[in-house]
Amino acid sequence: MEHGRNSQVKGYRIGGKTGTSEDGVNTGKYVTSFIGVAPISNPTVAILITLYNPTGEGGHQGGGVAAPIGSQIFGEVLPYLETVKDGEIEEEVKKDVEVPNIEGKTLKEAEKLLKENNLKLIISNEQEGMDKENTTVKEQTPKPSIKVKEESNIYVDW
Repeated sequence: MEHGRNSQVKGYRIGGKTGTSEDGVNTGKYVTSFIGVAPISNPTVAILITLYNPTGEGGHQGGGVAAPIGSQIFGEVLPYLETVKDGEIEEEVKKDVEVPNIEGKTLKEAEKLLKENNLKLIISNEQEGMDKENTTVKEQTPKPSIKVKEESNIYVDW
């Protein structure tokens, strides 16, 4: 049987098990299931699909009806969670950076200092042609000494 292949998602290795059982004795009704984890290299998502008395093209076997549903769910959830595909190299993890004190500095000085710390300056109510050399930062968010991830935005009012 190749029903396990029905749970595949391109780029990810899925681990799973299908199941089929009768719902009672001689009822002609079935319960089918699929339990899966993905990706195998670093499991981040686990799902359980249980179908009571399924009907349709896949019949009543877990691999024919429950596993394809698992595939559809994994196919939506894994990219949404930005899960690294099997075989891909995970991007470099962003480091924690302490936010420098830029209050009282000119916008130009603040921008340079933030860039040196791999942070981005976001100016509230920025105006076209603004004089960044003579406009000073009155308030910043997050406040100085707070730890943030590299490439975070630092918002300033002037």
